[in-house]
Amino acid sequence: MSILDVAIIGGGPGGLACARRAMLKGLSCVVLEKGRHILQGIRDTYPKGKSVYPTVPKGAEDDYIISELRPEGEKEDLESYLCRIEAFVAEAGIPVRLGEEFLSLAKDRDGFTVTTSHGTVQARNVVLAFGSNIPVELGVYGEAKTVARSLENPEDFLGTPSLVLGGGSTAADIVAVLSRFKRDRGDETPVYWGHRRTTMRVQKDVARDMGEEILLGGNIKILHNAVPKLGEVDEEGIERLVIQTQRMALDGGVYLLQSLSFPMKNVIACIGSQGPAPVFRKLGLQMITCTEGICKIGKEGSELILLNHSLETSAKGVYAIGGAVSPVYMGVPEEGTITEQRHPNIIYVAVRDGVAVADEIAVECAACKE
Repeated sequence: MSILDVAIIGGGPGGLACARRAMLKGLSCVVLEKGRHILQGIRDTYPKGKSVYPTVPKGAEDDYIISELRPEGEKEDLESYLCRIEAFVAEAGIPVRLGEEFLSLAKDRDGFTVTTSHGTVQARNVVLAFGSNIPVELGVYGEAKTVARSLENPEDFLGTPSLVLGGGSTAADIVAVLSRFKRDRGDETPVYWGHRRTTMRVQKDVARDMGEEILLGGNIKILHNAVPKLGEVDEEGIERLVIQTQRMALDGGVYLLQSLSFPMKNVIACIGSQGPAPVFRKLGLQMITCTEGICKIGKEGSELILLNHSLETSAKGVYAIGGAVSPVYMGVPEEGTITEQRHPNIIYVAVRDGVAVADEIAVECAACKE
């Protein structure tokens, strides 16, 4: 079996950018994607009809290093973006193997053996570009497994009030898209947008879309302090999710609760995803647990992967990029102490990561051959 210079786990923007740059540097590579398509993570998390934005982080000096991966214009229709990137991958000849789920990684004499659902791949370097798509559980008593995690078919929500849970950009996207879909078809049933807190945190582009939809008459009802409490089956056999919206204290330790109950088939939960800490732990990669005084960005108790300035993990030759290390990781500078590094989960950052890691691997490979 021939040994590749780099095996890339994940066919998202970061993985594709890494492969393209590696090829331009004369390196042999392969992209292993567990989904049926490239950009499977975007397909799974972006609602139909969403626009894809070429958002660039504040302070970034360069535009997209690989321009083909940049969404066109101020925003690009999701379906258009997916088709265009598929054409780019085919034209560039980027070697992608679809339907191969990453299972394990083992160090060997010449590098690493990557085991997938279809066999093994040997490579001198490995790039973990599999994103962060392990959904957070609702944490309610009873069953709530039938709650959707994305908007696959807006028509399923026509003619009935719908609930979208989550205070981030993904939830806001779905609320705006679903409201527009209903409004275009004359459906006056509301889209409820619920979040545990009183403040929604969304990207500027998403907030703009939401504002436009509200101004155009979208029937959006916002529920602050909305907490999922119970998954139940009613007397008619319908699975429901109960959302507590208000709690008022009465005398004697008694509380008056105000709640809403939605059929679970009308609920979409966008309450975030867990970082791939279990995968990193299984691979034996060093992580740091956030505690008070150590983390200001990461949540207390969360485990953050440790990366050096080249995005290399504690295992030499293994790198982690893009959504896999977002929204924050622990950075090891060349000099100084370990600090949190904010890492936005956007296309631009994933592409930048992929290019930077490919350049680093090219330098390392050149040094080994000398």
